[in-house]
Amino acid sequence: MTREPHLNAAPVTVSPSPSVHPGAGRYAPSPSGDLHLGNLRTALLAWMLARQGNLRFVMRVEDLDRVKEGAAQQQLADLASLGLDWEQPVLYQSTRRKAYQREFERLQEAGMVYECYCTRREIQQAATAPHGAPGAYPGTCRELSDQQRAERRAHRAPAYRLRAEVSEYTVHDMFRGDYTAAVDDVVLVRNDGTFAYNLAVVVDDYFQGVTQVVRGDDLLSSAPRQAYVAHLLGYPPVTYAHVPLALNEEGKRLAKRDGAVTLPQLRQAGFTEADVLSWIAASIPVADPKKTGGAQVFESAMHILRFFDPQRMSLEPWTVRDPLKIS
Repeated sequence: MTREPHLNAAPVTVSPSPSVHPGAGRYAPSPSGDLHLGNLRTALLAWMLARQGNLRFVMRVEDLDRVKEGAAQQQLADLASLGLDWEQPVLYQSTRRKAYQREFERLQEAGMVYECYCTRREIQQAATAPHGAPGAYPGTCRELSDQQRAERRAHRAPAYRLRAEVSEYTVHDMFRGDYTAAVDDVVLVRNDGTFAYNLAVVVDDYFQGVTQVVRGDDLLSSAPRQAYVAHLLGYPPVTYAHVPLALNEEGKRLAKRDGAVTLPQLRQAGFTEADVLSWIAASIPVADPKKTGGAQVFESAMHILRFFDPQRMSLEPWTVRDPLKIS
């Protein structure tokens, strides 16, 4: 469960609408292109952990930002072809702007939002200064006067940031234990009017009744920020399970540019869904104890689930040395 160390801020006073679907795991891809092997592995782990926990499994397409035409449909088709299933309907963030606006206004009415006129370059320069905390917003616009805001507004539309009242927050992760990280004044609405990920993901997890968040461990440091936003909105805490990433041969995060690493590419190269599932199973690792000798073959996500033990899961990254030569 999420812990709340030394909290000074109480949740905002307006009660949120009750969640209509309690108890679920989820996967939430961004439709910017095809899912690669690392994405498919994380989706499979999210699905298996939900199924083992007797949770529903829901799908959300995070399409507020970069969207490639047809990508969402291809992603969902790829996941289904591996044997993953989920509740209908799929939630599209682009249909949820009124919900984000409502929750943003709750924070605003509680005095927990302020305008920010900093450019990305200004924030980066402040963060790299001797006194700056790496990656944290330094609070440049936090205490601007009305006149200063008016002067800046004449030249640049504002973003809107959370006025955080804690400097750190602790969450509990299934694989990492208690994890504490810095909380800064995260962006809630960008200066182009787009609702930011740190607000949208929290609002949608609550709406979908998500109680278990499984995702790549590159997002572990953002979990305390999001848990803090959820706390302020009066949402119940979620449990986290951050899983290792897939890396290329250079030790960098696997990307679509690393060759044949997406399901359509691998199909074109002659590989099957069973091949892909078997590679992922070996990386977790999952093995059928009744089968000895030779490479283990898994025909479906359900087949892997039968032998999946999260307590035996490797916490080391999966290095994909050459997708065309995996065996």
